[in-house]
Amino acid sequence: MILARIVGTVVATRKDPRLLSSKLMVARPIDPHGKSEGNYLVAIDTVDAGVGETVLIVSGSSARMAAGLKDCPVDAAIVGIIDTIDVPGGN
Repeated sequence: MILARIVGTVVATRKDPRLLSSKLMVARPIDPHGKSEGNYLVAIDTVDAGVGETVLIVSGSSARMAAGLKDCPVDAAIVGIIDTIDVPGGN
């Protein structure tokens, strides 16, 4: 699972028919303290996330297990909107 912040959207007028009606978002992985790390990724949105929100993303075969994506060509799916992250004693 990946912690990430939504930084934008993707509009694709031509795409695989199994992706029709799906919202694609640009996300940037973050550490538990909110600091950006890693490369940007595009993820299919299953929870109606918005720009600026912190989300939970699954990738690989786990992404295809998300709601309604069993046979979709996806590698990353947003499966949760995070309210808070608590790291006791963390730096």
